[in-house]
Amino acid sequence: MTKIDIISGFLGAGKTTLIKKLLSEAFAGEKLVLIENEFGEISIDGGFLKESGVEISEMSSGCICCSLVGDFNKALQEVYERFQPHRILIEPSGVGKLSDVIVAVENTAAQVPGLELNSFVTVADASKVKVYMKNFGEFYNNQISAAGAIILSRTQKLSQEKLESAVAMLREKNPDAAILTTPWEDLDGKTILNAMEKVSLAQELLEKMQQEHALHEAEHAHEHEHEHEHDHDHDHGHDHDHGHDHDHDHDHDHGHECDDPNCSCHHHHHHADEIFSSWGRETPKAFTREDISQILTALDSGEYGKILRAKGIVNGKDGQWIEFDYVPEEQDIRPGHPDYTGRLCVIGAELNEGALGGLFGL
Repeated sequence: MTKIDIISGFLGAGKTTLIKKLLSEAFAGEKLVLIENEFGEISIDGGFLKESGVEISEMSSGCICCSLVGDFNKALQEVYERFQPHRILIEPSGVGKLSDVIVAVENTAAQVPGLELNSFVTVADASKVKVYMKNFGEFYNNQISAAGAIILSRTQKLSQEKLESAVAMLREKNPDAAILTTPWEDLDGKTILNAMEKVSLAQELLEKMQQEHALHEAEHAHEHEHEHEHDHDHDHGHDHDHGHDHDHDHDHDHGHECDDPNCSCHHHHHHADEIFSSWGRETPKAFTREDISQILTALDSGEYGKILRAKGIVNGKDGQWIEFDYVPEEQDIRPGHPDYTGRLCVIGAELNEGALGGLFGL
């Protein structure tokens, strides 16, 4: 399978720098083809690419957005058939509509079984968000609203207040994209790729809970296999009543009878992600360790729902990132490595989402 990543953005946003970083830190060793437009700046010099073992396909027809139907699809298929790469990076013209490029790639992928659209991102200069929205409305806003991730450049030049304001403007146009706010030099290319591929904290946490749950189930089954060998009717009846026992199970979960802090759900819960909901936010907001400790202590109050787990990594007011994990009445707060932006996730039952946002000051 060949993954296709689209990296869009206005001229001067920093696409070249980003692509170089991804080539050396995230895509190293992959057979990769870059498709770029001749329109506007030539993004990367051929010498650099040859050293990286990257094949270049220059598009002869100019701007992608002018030649979507015929040439683009044909060029993409030819690149795929000729090189059979692990990944194709497409860098559209700085004035192309990202939504058009996404449609063109999806149309080609529908015809070529080995191709899949992996990510579509926009690189945006954090210091120019406001002025570009005003001056280049249609094209700029399309690049923002169509992006699966928005990778902000030059964030280190902005005050905390201006950065939060820029993110709020982007959020109005795109409520779902991952927005990368951390200076690139603080990040490894693989972390940037996580943002591009939208690996959410809730997904990570739910997967971890399900793994622990499966382990707990296996241990439970092992402990009791001899007890229940002769009692099939009892087991069958217990499973049959599972739906009626939900409320009881929730109470059991949150009564803290289980001594194992890693036991995230009672063994009746076969589908943790169906029973529990998750609340997650991304934010460049900075916190102190004391702020986080007070917030996690407040989660024990019951005001915010029946909280089972919380996890996050946020920017610290002293510049040191803070990572935290929470299970009821236990919190672990420690120094963390920079993430692409601050990320929070709370998992539980009957979550009061509005109150959670207020608690974290969002």
